[in-house]
Amino acid sequence: MASSRKSQQSPKSGKRIAVALSGGLDSVVLLDTVCKAQAKNQTNNQIFAFHIHHGLQKPADDWLIFCEKLAKQYKIHFDFRLLHLDGAEEQGNIEARARAGRFEALAELCAEHAIEDLLLAHHQNDQAETVLLQLLRGAGVAGLAAMSEVRELSAGNKTVQLWRPLINQSKAELEVYAKANKLKWIEDPSNQDTQYRRNAIRKKIIPLLEKIQPDAVASLSRSAKVLAEAQTLLDRLAIQDGNTVLEQGSLKVKSLLALAKKDLPAANNLVRFWLKSHGLAMPSQERLASWWKDLNAVKVDAKLEWLHDEITIRLWRGLLQISEAKTGEWTFQKISTKSKTPGLPAKWVQEAIKNGQISLKPRVGSEKIQIKPNTP
Repeated sequence: MASSRKSQQSPKSGKRIAVALSGGLDSVVLLDTVCKAQAKNQTNNQIFAFHIHHGLQKPADDWLIFCEKLAKQYKIHFDFRLLHLDGAEEQGNIEARARAGRFEALAELCAEHAIEDLLLAHHQNDQAETVLLQLLRGAGVAGLAAMSEVRELSAGNKTVQLWRPLINQSKAELEVYAKANKLKWIEDPSNQDTQYRRNAIRKKIIPLLEKIQPDAVASLSRSAKVLAEAQTLLDRLAIQDGNTVLEQGSLKVKSLLALAKKDLPAANNLVRFWLKSHGLAMPSQERLASWWKDLNAVKVDAKLEWLHDEITIRLWRGLLQISEAKTGEWTFQKISTKSKTPGLPAKWVQEAIKNGQISLKPRVGSEKIQIKPNTP
C-alpha cells in the first residue's frame, strides 16, 4: 500500500472521526450528513475522509481526484491509500482480497491519524445482499448475522470503533436524500458486472424477491439483526464452556476432546469462538470434521500443525496454539577470545560457508544435533 498527499491538520482539539469515502452515492451521502451534523451541532470534532484506491480500473485515478476535491469542498482532512492487487484474478477471489486489503488500509490510516471512530456507508441493501451471499456459502449464525452496526477495528496498538450509521436505511432512501440535497457522486461501472456474485444478487435476485415480497430487503436485514443477537448468546455459551478449556489464548486439547465427546456442537462453537477471538475466519464443516479426526488420532503430547486463514495452528504440549509464520536469519557477532560466552570464531564461519561446509535451509521439523562425538 502506498500513501498520499495529506491535507494540513487543524490545531483544534476534539474527537477525530473518519469517513470511508469511495465517491459513490452511499459514501457521499454519509459524508454530507456527518459534515452537516458537525455544523449544526457546532461540535469541535475533526473530520477526515479516507479513500482507498484499488487501482483495478482505469477511472480509479479520477475517483481519487473527485474525493480529494470533495474533501476540500467540505473543508475537512483527506488522505488515501493505494492497494496493490496485481494478479489477484489468478490468486483467488478478487472481491475478498480487495475487501481485506481495504480494511487493512483503513486501519493503517486510522492508526496514523489517531482516529477514534471510523464510519462506513453500508446500508440496508448491502446487508440483505450479504445475508444472501452467506446463505449461498452455507454459513452459520455468525456469517448470517452479516455486518454489525458497530464493532471494534484493530488499528496499530489501539482499537477504533467502526460504525455503520446507514445500515437501517435503504438504497432508495439514500437516493432521495442525495437528489434533494443536489449531491454529486460517481458511478462504478464494475457494479454492473454480474460475473461478481454480489452484483448478480443485487441485479437479478433482489428484484425477483421484491416482486414476491416488497419488503424483502428490510426482512433480510431484520433477520441479520436477530441472528446477531443469537450469536451473542452463543459467544456467552462458549465463554462458559471455555472455563476449563481456554488457557491464556490457547485450547487444552484433553479438556476440548472431553467436551466434544459430551457435546460436539458446544465444542464446535467453542472452537469458532476461539478462532474469532484471534480475528480468524470461520472454518467450513469439512475442515472442522478433519480437525476433530486429527485430534482424536494424535497423542496429546505429539506435534500437529494446521494451516488456516494463512495462520498456523499448532498442537504443542497438549495445547492448541495460534502462531503467525515468522522468518528470521542468523546474526553473527564478534566475541573476544577470552569470553566465556559460547560461540564460533567469525573467521571460521566465513571460511566454512565459502568452502560449502555450512548449508542453510528452512526448518522442516525433527532436525537433530549432536553436541559431542560419540553422544546421542
